[in-house]
Amino acid sequence: MDPDDRVLIAYVPFPDDFRRIVEEHWYRIPVAHAPKGLHAEYLAFYFGSRFETLKWAVHYVAPNRGHELVRRTDLIPEDPDHPRAGALYYKISLGPIAPLPRPIVSLRWRRILFLHTTWDRLQTATEIRDLLLEGDDYVNRKFVSLHDLDEELYLW
Repeated sequence: MDPDDRVLIAYVPFPDDFRRIVEEHWYRIPVAHAPKGLHAEYLAFYFGSRFETLKWAVHYVAPNRGHELVRRTDLIPEDPDHPRAGALYYKISLGPIAPLPRPIVSLRWRRILFLHTTWDRLQTATEIRDLLLEGDDYVNRKFVSLHDLDEELYLW
């Protein structure tokens, strides 16, 4: 784990979604709402209000093992009548799920779907806004993003 490894903080609205993350090792993102940059090395999970005492905080992280494009009905076949059953989703394959040493909490309610950060910030943050900190002790996220973009351009 390098300090400049990219981390995508991803919203988990329901405990059943987190059960899939833990037991089936995947997370889904609707293509219509996908953030730019699904190529983060790690995903960390921000829990919604239905998680009661764990709500509005990041508690777990997992390595990103790649993604594929699938229909929702293929991901959740037990719910074929869902209004978005035919919608396209990114299925993010995950490595082992690990708890963070301490939760990263939101001191006030925030509507977070996705947030980009780096591994060094994830390891030192205690509050959600800490994930965005700039400073000499942290990797320059803008440089890392531009550097990655530059490498992708040369691949063509």
